[in-house]
Amino acid sequence: MDFIKLFPNSLKEVNDNNFEALSLDIFHYQAQNNLVYKKYIQWLGLDLKNIDAIHKIPFLPIEFYKYHVVKTENWKEEKIFYSSGTTGSEISSNYIKSTATYYWVSDYIFTQFYGNPESYHIFGLLPSYLEREGSSLVSMVENLIKSTGSEYSGFFLYDHENLIDALSKSGNSKRRKVLFGVSFALLDLANQYEFDFSDVIVIETGGMKGRGKELVRGELHNQLKKAFKLENIHSEYGMTELCSQAYAIEPGKYKGPPWMKILVREVNDPFFYCNLGETGVINIIDLANISTCCFIETRDLGVINNDLSFNILGRMDNSDLRGCSLMV
Repeated sequence: MDFIKLFPNSLKEVNDNNFEALSLDIFHYQAQNNLVYKKYIQWLGLDLKNIDAIHKIPFLPIEFYKYHVVKTENWKEEKIFYSSGTTGSEISSNYIKSTATYYWVSDYIFTQFYGNPESYHIFGLLPSYLEREGSSLVSMVENLIKSTGSEYSGFFLYDHENLIDALSKSGNSKRRKVLFGVSFALLDLANQYEFDFSDVIVIETGGMKGRGKELVRGELHNQLKKAFKLENIHSEYGMTELCSQAYAIEPGKYKGPPWMKILVREVNDPFFYCNLGETGVINIIDLANISTCCFIETRDLGVINNDLSFNILGRMDNSDLRGCSLMV
């Protein structure tokens, strides 16, 4: 398959016209060469010959990443990402075949939304993620920070004072600033410091991590906009099990790269899909997951908007609290 041979550069060739055909080719490849996915399909009693459209593809429940090593073909991983989970809960593990590919994907997506990282100072305010091993979010932001080549870019655990100092000193350059922040840390910053954030793009990554009341995203953004004197707060949506990320520059309008597609299914029927504007459970096709599984059934509730952007509305009942989504 040319897509696999040319991966990851072949991702740049994915578009609306060839997405479904590529997805079906990759589905049949992974259904034969991913042992966990293959057994799941067999358990469902599906005949691969009958799967000839995206809506017929079975999506692997995300819980499988807690109990199985999900790989397509056999290879030695360079890195393992772990989900944050909650105390006493099982955590998910995502085995990464190539860290260089993972970084290429995240850099490429960031560049499509914001431009070259070298034109920014990038700051990370991600406590709780930095305090554990194997966070995909930290790894992504760390690589973006390195890509800036800026002496001011970096992580700031709980050190708000030095963060404000770095933001101030970097203001003399022509670069813009990006601040990636977990929800509770951004709220702490907002409550402790007054600072002109007019030249800062603030990107919240979700997650109160038990540090306070879970907020509806709109409420969180309103508090941050008021404190930071910004017209808009951006959002990032990603998860341990995915190689790709989506960004929302406008509230409730997430968009991913061309090789990533969101489908919203009915809550009680994994093979019945909702119409635009109807709330359901999010399924994700991420063709960057070529070495693991491209077809993931999440536990996130969402809706596809009329402009084909999507919104994350929260988690299904009895689901683990995870780092990159807020509770309703």
